[in-house]
Amino acid sequence: MQHKQKCASFPPELQVLYDQAKNIPVSAGDAEAQRQSFAYGNAKIENDRITPNMIAQAADHLKG
Repeated sequence: MQHKQKCASFPPELQVLYDQAKNIPVSAGDAEAQRQSFAYGNAKIENDRITPNMIAQAADHLKG
């Protein structure tokens, strides 16, 4: 379900780009890469020894 709700804080030019971006399909691979990037960024804040490879290994382990 798509919502056509507008954010009051968006300038009109940004609202147009936001509306266009909402309709771009995201592949499973892209979603997984974004999820891992997010996990890496958050984990790296807590532990400087975390590597992207460690996150990828953990994701593979969780997939089973």
